Amino acid sequence: MSILELVVQPLQYDFMVRALVATVVAAIVCALLSCWLVLVGWSLMGDAVSHAVLPGVVLAYVVGAPFAVGALVFGLLAVVLIGVIRGTSRVKEDAAIGIVFTALFALGLVLISITPSQTDLNHIIFGNILGVSRGDLLQICVLASIAFVLLLLKRRDLTLYAFDPLHAQAIGLSPRALGALLLGLLALTAVVALQVVGVILVVAMLIVPGATAHLLTDRFSRMLLIAPAVSVASSVVGILLSYWLDASSGGLVVLVQSGVFALVHLFEPRRGLLGRVVTARRRRARGRSAADPAESGAAEPDPATSRS
Repeated sequence: MSILELVVQPLQYDFMVRALVATVVAAIVCALLSCWLVLVGWSLMGDAVSHAVLPGVVLAYVVGAPFAVGALVFGLLAVVLIGVIRGTSRVKEDAAIGIVFTALFALGLVLISITPSQTDLNHIIFGNILGVSRGDLLQICVLASIAFVLLLLKRRDLTLYAFDPLHAQAIGLSPRALGALLLGLLALTAVVALQVVGVILVVAMLIVPGATAHLLTDRFSRMLLIAPAVSVASSVVGILLSYWLDASSGGLVVLVQSGVFALVHLFEPRRGLLGRVVTARRRRARGRSAADPAESGAAEPDPATSRS
């Protein structure tokens, strides 16, 4: 079977086409946001928000509301609670994040266990991209478009906030407002990725593409191009592999993204682990060559001249 057949055959099914479109859309917006999250150092915050949306989704199911509404409300609630705990106690930010997201995630698990349902709510935790309906796809595209447009319009302000909040404040921007905007976009994007990989693996789509791009370039403008490209390519490969291997789609998407990060981390010429080892050996070899008179071309002193 040719490579073209391997790609085309899964696309004969509508559910695979919907899964591929939804994954690509989520991959683009998650990758863009991940660039700012990596620079600001909010990887753990992304983990917190992605887990905290679980009870919101379950409660939305109970009252018959769209899942996205409940998830967004609890994502924002998690951000507010983290800020309240950090601002009103001696507890540091990382501890506040751990307390809030584990408590809300546990609440979601309890709600799932006691909620009578004809729908398997466990797909919220592990993802169910192959079961995405046309309505789900429309919801994902609308929410992703909102997040994408806001990131595009505020990219300069958010970039300045990520690199130098004091300078942003000096020119009249509000670091607190920009931070709140970034957190709001984080909650919104987590809802977008929820259908694709589930609550547990959302954080990977929000962090891995930006971290990979950060290893490949020092320029933020290039990161904003590299991260989505890597994320989309990995997502497409993951979805196609899930069809042929009959395995978890969300899990394979994240595995492929993580595999790309591992390859970059090892083999990137300047920042990769093996690249740095090779560079260090070359430098030591040049140092030994310079210290060796025979290699450096320096003449040895004449014994007669030195005695005189």
